[in-house]
Amino acid sequence: MWNQPYINYRRGAFLEITCMIELINRNMARYLRFRYKNIQYFMDRPFESQDRIFKDLIRLAKNTEWGTKYNFASIENWEQFNERVPVSTYDELKPSIIRMMYGQQDVLWPGEVKWFSKSSGTTNDKSKFIPVSSENLKKSHFKSTWDVLTFLYMNKPESNLFSGKNLGMGGSIAPFEGFPGTIIGDISGILLKNSPPIGKSVQVPDTETSLIADWNVKIEKIARLTQKENLISISGVPTWAVVLFRRIMELTGKENMLEVWPNAEVYIHGGVSFEPYKEQFKRLFPSDDFTYLEVYNSSEGYFGIQDDLTKNDMLLLLNNEIFYEFIPFDDFETDRQKVIELKDVELKKNYVLVVSTNAGLWRYIVGDTIRFTNLSPFKIKITGRVKHFINVFGEEVMVSNTDKAVATTCSKFGVTIDNYTVAPVFLTRGKKGGHQWLVEFNKLPNDLDAFKKDLDLNLQNINSDYEAKRFNDLALKELELVPLPKGSFYKWMESRGKLGGQNKVPRLSNSREYVESILSFINHI
Repeated sequence: MWNQPYINYRRGAFLEITCMIELINRNMARYLRFRYKNIQYFMDRPFESQDRIFKDLIRLAKNTEWGTKYNFASIENWEQFNERVPVSTYDELKPSIIRMMYGQQDVLWPGEVKWFSKSSGTTNDKSKFIPVSSENLKKSHFKSTWDVLTFLYMNKPESNLFSGKNLGMGGSIAPFEGFPGTIIGDISGILLKNSPPIGKSVQVPDTETSLIADWNVKIEKIARLTQKENLISISGVPTWAVVLFRRIMELTGKENMLEVWPNAEVYIHGGVSFEPYKEQFKRLFPSDDFTYLEVYNSSEGYFGIQDDLTKNDMLLLLNNEIFYEFIPFDDFETDRQKVIELKDVELKKNYVLVVSTNAGLWRYIVGDTIRFTNLSPFKIKITGRVKHFINVFGEEVMVSNTDKAVATTCSKFGVTIDNYTVAPVFLTRGKKGGHQWLVEFNKLPNDLDAFKKDLDLNLQNINSDYEAKRFNDLALKELELVPLPKGSFYKWMESRGKLGGQNKVPRLSNSREYVESILSFINHI
């Protein structure tokens, strides 16, 4: 028949991939043990690893416009780099990035960068576009994905991780209108599109479904396609994963997700704190053997992985072509702002993360704040965003504080929440200031006032500055709690064109912008 060669080709390709999968499964344990030894080597030599990456980045970019401007060719050490090259926000790098999006080469990174991750970070624009070079894809994102598998195996060598498929909640991609040779989209969509065939063979749903831009359509289709898959692992932002799981249970009539996917073993999460979602997931996956693993994967690169499942911090990845620097958070927006190297960080202090990457981000302020929990090896926790905190009254409340307070209070009252956001209540004549919480419960507590008081006390126990301001209601009154109807945050995000992908509900704000927008939206629906 005329199409017989094509059929044979497809059969051959399928058999080749099948054989590769079988070969990988047989040798995976040996390979992952080798990778673990390699990771340990660099963990034991953190400063040498970072110095090598620093020098490689400078060398590779010395002939770019940025490298020429700051004379990278003559930079021999970090001290010179620190003196000569400015720390940059997105707005400061934006003109160069826009030129790269229009196809200009050798601007921030050698050659042409064709992929740009669309992120809803804290900038003056609706979206920011982060360059993702081929080197960044291979040596940071994909390399670190293998590191995730390595740590999973080393923590649970008895796992059946490679016997089934992984469900990924990917974003979408599209050509850039100004220059069709450039592709923009969520980092998850970019990774999926560039994933090797063997990776796609164990991923569900199919690429076409994963890249659907309309999240309502995507969730419905994924829910219907994945019900009967042999899923072993799930990855994605918990906010949107919960929406998918609920839809699947509606379609199947099942009471939890292990009734749908009995072989599911692990949920890999990142992007937002998992604290407020823990209880929900325990009910969705009611098994003591189910594993949760946190990763720190951003548009800029892969920064951290939870290497020990018994602890809730992450190993800072020091050999994935990212050079790290840090600004003490207390000095961030002051005249005494100072950038330090890895060797100078201290425990229990909040730092603003600064990175230089193999995609041309130079001394770039990511926007996250972190705290070191261990210095040998270097381990971190994400504590919040540079702009997502409340410090109107000197209380210095971070997202990590409110997430922990919410989780503790919900556990005590036996309830779960979908989302929350907090804003200050400003001082007015005759009235004290405070914090207003908008919370969407799955089920309201039996005693909402008792829940509110306990939440306030837990936040005081976690944050001494908040406790001091709350003492005898001296500076701050007790927090105000406003329960929202179910689906409020989802509908509000949808109304703003912010469903899925990298978009997240803002937890804290020093202004009332988000709270007033949500309340106004709720009052009009």
